[in-house]
Amino acid sequence: MKITVIGAGAIGGNLAAKLSTAGHDVQVAHARGPEAIPVEVLESGARAAELADAVQDRDVIILSIPFGVAGQLADLFASVPAETVVIDTANYYPGMLSEPIEAVDNGQVESVYTAEQLGRPVVKAWNAALAETQRNRGVPAGTPGRLAIPVAGDTEQARRVAMRLVDDTGFDPYDAGTLADSWRQQPNSPAYCTELTLHELPAALAAADRAKDAAIRDSLPERFAALGANPTVDDVVEMNRAAHR
Repeated sequence: MKITVIGAGAIGGNLAAKLSTAGHDVQVAHARGPEAIPVEVLESGARAAELADAVQDRDVIILSIPFGVAGQLADLFASVPAETVVIDTANYYPGMLSEPIEAVDNGQVESVYTAEQLGRPVVKAWNAALAETQRNRGVPAGTPGRLAIPVAGDTEQARRVAMRLVDDTGFDPYDAGTLADSWRQQPNSPAYCTELTLHELPAALAAADRAKDAAIRDSLPERFAALGANPTVDDVVEMNRAAHR
C-alpha cells in the first residue's frame, strides 16, 4: 500500500520503519520539513517528503502528531480523497502533553474530536501500546502469546485496512468497533499499554470506566515518579496493570 506517516517521533518513526520493512511504499512527513526526520527512521526504506506532497495519491495517511493539533492540517486534508484511510495514533494527556481541551474534558471521545478538527473520518489504532512495545515486541502472526492492538473506526472497510497494517507491524489486530467506542482504548483504560493478547483484550476493553480511567491518567506523573530512575518497559506495563487491580 501507499502510506504516508505524518510525524517522526517514537510512534510515527517506528511505524514508518515497520511498514516499510513489511513491503509498503512509505513516505514520512514532518511539519518542520523533511530535514527534521531522523535518519534512522528512513533506514528501512521509507522516504522523506514535503508535507503538502505527502498527502497526495496515498492509500493510507497515519497521523502521529501531538493530540489537539490536527485542526492545523484541515486545509491540507481538504484535497485528500474520501477513500484515503486516515489513522490517528494520538492520546490526550491534559497538562502533560497537551493543553486542556474543554470538549474532551466534557466527554467527547479523543478521536471523534480529532476527526471533527480534521474535517474527515479517522480510525484509531496503535495508540494503546507503548512505543517500546511497538518497536521490540511485535512478532509474526501465529506466534504464541502475540500481543494485540485495538482498532476502532466507523466503517468496516477502514477498520479492515488499519487491522491489516497492525498485523504487518507484528501485532494481532482486534476490531474494537466504532470511533465512539474508542474511549475504551484511551489513557489509562485497562486496555491501554498493558500488553494483552487477543484473548485478553476484549475483557479489558469491556472493563473500561471513563471517570476512573481519566483519574488514573491524571495521576501518571506521581505513579511514574514512584518507579524511580530508568524504569523498564516491563515496569511501566506493570504500573498500568496495577492501577486496575
